[in-house]
Amino acid sequence: MLKTRVITALVLMALLLPSIFLLPQASWAILVAAFIGVAAWEWGALLGWSGRARRILGGLTALLCTGLAQRFPEALGVGQAVDPAQTWVLAFYGVSALFWCLLIPLWLRKKWALSGGVVGVLVGAVVLLPTWLAMVQLRILGPAVLLAIFAVVWMADIAAYFSGKAFGKRKLAPSISPGKTWEGAAGAAVGVVIYGVVVRAAFALDVPALPLWILLLLGVTAISIIGDLYESLLKRKAGIKDSSNVLPGHGGVLDRIDSLTSTLPVVALLWLLFASSKG
Repeated sequence: MLKTRVITALVLMALLLPSIFLLPQASWAILVAAFIGVAAWEWGALLGWSGRARRILGGLTALLCTGLAQRFPEALGVGQAVDPAQTWVLAFYGVSALFWCLLIPLWLRKKWALSGGVVGVLVGAVVLLPTWLAMVQLRILGPAVLLAIFAVVWMADIAAYFSGKAFGKRKLAPSISPGKTWEGAAGAAVGVVIYGVVVRAAFALDVPALPLWILLLLGVTAISIIGDLYESLLKRKAGIKDSSNVLPGHGGVLDRIDSLTSTLPVVALLWLLFASSKG
């Protein structure tokens, strides 16, 4: 299994890096739309849907994202003019931030099951559509910046794993994800803060102020953990181990982006609000 995981990870990186750095913005938007379409197909499994219904959900989601890219090219950096802070964009991110910061902590506490009807589809839209939007918009800042933002979540996962293995004793959410511990969460926070401070120094970032920068890093870490726990809860309620098996050794797309679905829209919202305040 370890060999399979490593091979899959290498193949994914070999596809991801050239795509991030070389594809035109319009092509990147379509590629991410296809990626989110697969995630929507997996979301159908969490809803308890059949294969045909899941394929329709995945296809419609990919088409919707592609349609948004065609309809609002300025918002996505596809056209020559760039205007990312459009009203509908801020609304998307605002709903996403409220969902992850206010509703999901309560959802995790109550351990609600996911509805297989309209409500479940709407929840999936709130999870996946802002993620697509953020993955496309954040690339406007530059491919290296997008990769650095991805690395925040990767650092949180890696630091949580190793600190949890070394020091983990107190379970974080034993009925949802028995392997996660408070020590692992603390390790994730420390790892992300160190990473963020190093990046800030390396690129000579002077805004925001260092204390606020650290506070934001801690907030992003907490939201990434919430995203991870939320997908774990949904899979447990649905009675499945992985969202799918499209990524050998890693499960499905949702299994790889669970923390990104919660963090990327919030990071994008903070970016746009900060840029607006500076403008």
